[in-house]
Amino acid sequence: MSLPGLTPSAHSCGSSQLLRLGIFLLLSLPESRGKAIWTAHLNITFQVGNRIVSELGESGVFGNHSPLERVSGAVALPEGWNQNACNPMTNFSRPGQAESWLALIERGGCTFTHKINVAAEKGANGVIIYNYPGTGNKVFPMSHQGTENIVAVMIGNLKGMELLHLIQKGVSVTIIIEVGRMHMPWLSHYVLSLFTFLVASVAYLFLYCAWRPRVPNSATRRGRPIKADVRRAISQLQVRVLKEGDKELDPNEDNCVVCFDTYKPQDVVCILNCKHFFHKACIDPWLLVHRTCPMCKCDILKT
Repeated sequence: MSLPGLTPSAHSCGSSQLLRLGIFLLLSLPESRGKAIWTAHLNITFQVGNRIVSELGESGVFGNHSPLERVSGAVALPEGWNQNACNPMTNFSRPGQAESWLALIERGGCTFTHKINVAAEKGANGVIIYNYPGTGNKVFPMSHQGTENIVAVMIGNLKGMELLHLIQKGVSVTIIIEVGRMHMPWLSHYVLSLFTFLVASVAYLFLYCAWRPRVPNSATRRGRPIKADVRRAISQLQVRVLKEGDKELDPNEDNCVVCFDTYKPQDVVCILNCKHFFHKACIDPWLLVHRTCPMCKCDILKT
């Protein structure tokens, strides 16, 4: 059974499509997919009664323009009812004895750059921004160009509200921010594209290989009888075994132009209809491919 629609032109078209897909995958390499995302480990410590509670989780991501550094300190909130720190005059309720402190700020109201710079001007060693209400623990790498060298991370709204309520109740919270793992935003897209390309390639090659033996092209059909005629013509050529005294062994005679070696006694030579002769082991493969004399181009099928 032949597969309809599969022709040499279809093969060429399919190869072209696979090539275009390969180029697409090359263009979707890392340079074209943006920066890496670095997660942030937050080691949170606070005291409840006589018990010290410590939590460690990979619950944040570093901002795109944040240095990837370890930073720690007591957590401080913006003073007043508004927690977004958009007012340049915003002060923070820092613990009195804390040498290092981190600002916990709500997202919204102004740019990330503005919030981070307000906290930095007040002396914050780092900034933690929690996401909008209703977003759960969803986070993303913030863009905050122009914030100098202050560490800035985003955490989810749920974790942010939990910290906010603890501090509003008078609980002292300390956080150590450490660099987590690197993630590539383009990786899932690239892997999916590569998988699609491989599946398409395998399917195409399977169909082509399954079709090709059953539907030989016209050139193959024409070539089969010609090959048979060439073999028949080769079998009818004169063959000799050289012996001492033959003129072909004269050093002044030509060498075999196929292998460029001299003729020696006991060599088997094949003599073509044009009277040129060669080693049989050399000329037979040549004739199967070219079917003409290497010297005068005489066609063995036409003589």
